Amino acid sequence: MEPGFVKTEINASGLAVITFSHPAHNALPSALLSGLADQINDAGTRKQTRLILLQSAGEKTFCAGASFDELQAIPDETAGKVFFSGFGRVINAIRSSPKLVIGRVQGKAVGGGVGLIAACDYCLATENAAIRLSEIDLGIGPFVIAPAIERKAGISALTVLSLNPTRFFDAHWAAQHGLLHGIQPDITALDAAIGELATQLMDKSQSALTALKQTLWRGTDDWDELLDRQAAISGRLIVGPEARSRLTNT
Repeated sequence: MEPGFVKTEINASGLAVITFSHPAHNALPSALLSGLADQINDAGTRKQTRLILLQSAGEKTFCAGASFDELQAIPDETAGKVFFSGFGRVINAIRSSPKLVIGRVQGKAVGGGVGLIAACDYCLATENAAIRLSEIDLGIGPFVIAPAIERKAGISALTVLSLNPTRFFDAHWAAQHGLLHGIQPDITALDAAIGELATQLMDKSQSALTALKQTLWRGTDDWDELLDRQAAISGRLIVGPEARSRLTNT
């Protein structure tokens, strides 16, 4: 299978568009996770960047979450922690970026894809967007992405998502619980809404927006260590007998 890609394009207005793509429904193997974290960090430090847009390729699935093939191939607990730490690196790259990160969600998101949505500072979607946390079904849990989801949606919504691993919750449910901030009927309308929002934000004081972002993320200074600890839980569970059996039979 093709490895997929992550690319960044910065337009003349200062909008840094970071796009990730993978043939398995925009799944995220470790190489793409590393690329996302690196390119988010890089875009945030570039002088010409005024706003970051995070999106995936295609018109259907936003993100299928962790690469299933890579999950099956994890040999031991240490390697498991390293893999899941990749999601923590992306979340922390968004958190620590001095630039606001806007999410574009054109379709379904599973597992780590929901974590990306939760980590974005502001997220717009189409009616076709839907979210599902499938981790408990695999014998693990959404440990690394849980803090980002809880921060946006609260512990109750995190509980509902986590304990219904086979159910997709629609875009309106996600919006009602603070994970999405606007829903458009289709991709054309979504891109128009994003364009309008981006134009407005890039015209604002960058110092003020950076200070606002720091305020919005208040209380998360320990997330480098927190998400590392959460990754260790997932790393331990993914190589346990229950997860191995579920991965084999899925």
